[in-house]
Order: sequence, then structure tokens, then C-alpha cells
Amino acid sequence: MKYSQAELGRVFVIRLEDGDVIHQEIEKLARIEGIRAGSMIMVGGADEGSSLVVGPKEGRAASITPMERQLENVHEALGTGTLFPDQQGTPVLHMHVACGRDASTVTGCVRRGVKAWQVLEVILYELTNTTSARMPDPELGFALLTP
Repeated sequence: MKYSQAELGRVFVIRLEDGDVIHQEIEKLARIEGIRAGSMIMVGGADEGSSLVVGPKEGRAASITPMERQLENVHEALGTGTLFPDQQGTPVLHMHVACGRDASTVTGCVRRGVKAWQVLEVILYELTNTTSARMPDPELGFALLTP
């Protein structure tokens, strides 16, 4: 385990609107407001055609191949995530959502483009006094949070 300490900064109440792409809008807000790091919760609707990363094809393969699932209809959605800068200092959202319709649910990461259906509500808690960042991990091939 690796960890560090941070402090709570500002709190943002956000309403994403119909067709907004979650990660694009949250990262844009972070740049506008100078938010370096944060934590968030989300509730609302995900539109058909939204794409989620739903796991690696093989769990312990040397090269990670992501699997993707596209929503075929509107789904109820809830999620939680973190926001930390990458190696260049750009805020990057890492959020997982559970999207349900009728008796089935799909859970995954929003990076491939999850679109709001009518409304998505997000509460973003800014984290301050932290140097945590997402740094590249050459073995895995993607960036990991480095506290």
C-alpha cells in the first residue's frame, strides 16, 4: 500500500446536461476552476451509445487488452471517481459507473465516452495540499495513481 494525506478544498455541485460526455466535462471544469485533484459521486442517466471499459480481456496477461461495452439503450447510472493530474499536470478523471436497465447492470470505466441522458448530477470534492498524480507504469502500459 502507498498513501499520502490531502485536505478538503472547495465543493462543486455540477449538472451535466443531455449529451454531455462525463470525462470531457469534468476535466474541462477542472481546468477552468484550477482543480488539481478531487473525488466525486455521480447519479443520473447514461444515454444509449455510451461506451464503458468493462475489464481486461485476460486478467493476468503481460499486455492488457481492454474490453468495451456499448449501452444499447438509456440506463440509470451511478458512479464514483477520482481526479488527479497526469505527468504533464493535466487533470484526468478515473470514474467507474454502474448502469442499470430493467434487471441487468453493466459496470465499467467512463474513459471511452459515457454520455449524459437528460441529466447527470455530480458532487466534486476538491482535494488540496497533495502531490499525488497519475504516473505512467511501463509494465502495465497505463498511468497509476502515485500518492
